[in-house]
Amino acid sequence: MQQALKPTHPSRRFSQVLAYTPYLLAGVAFGVIAIRSEISSWYRIQEMFRFGSFHMYGVIGSAVLTGMVSLWLIRRLGLKDKQGRALRVEEREPGWRRYIYGGTIFGLGWGLVGACPGPIYALIGSGFLSVAVLLLGALLGTFTYGLLQKRLPH
Repeated sequence: MQQALKPTHPSRRFSQVLAYTPYLLAGVAFGVIAIRSEISSWYRIQEMFRFGSFHMYGVIGSAVLTGMVSLWLIRRLGLKDKQGRALRVEEREPGWRRYIYGGTIFGLGWGLVGACPGPIYALIGSGFLSVAVLLLGALLGTFTYGLLQKRLPH
C-alpha cells in the first residue's frame, strides 16, 4: 500500500498509462460496434423484449457463440498470457439460483432503462449525456451489490 503512495517518475507514469492503451482501444472498438450495430438503441431493445425482431437475439447469440468458441480454444490449445502463465477459467459450482436471481434483476434493469452496462459508455461517447444518469444508477447498483454480496447466493 505504501508503494502506491510513493511519487513515481513521470516517464514511468506515462508507461503505466500506456499499458492501458490496448484496453482503451478495445473499449472504443466495442463502442463503435455497439453504436453501428444498434445494440445500444432503445428501439432495438424494445423490439427484443416484445419478440418483434430477431436483431438483438442474433447479436446476443453471436456473442454467446463467440465466447463458447473462445473458451474452447483457450482450453484446447492451452493458451498462455503475456507472462507465460497458462490461461485458466475457474470452474463454477453448479447451481441455478444465482442465474435466475441475477438474470432477473439484470433483465429488469435492462428493460427498465433500455441499456446494459457496456452500451451506456457508448451512448455517453456518442453525445447522449442524459445517459450519465443511467451510469450513476449502474454504479449505485454495483455499490449495493457490494454491500449485499455476502448475503446473496453465488
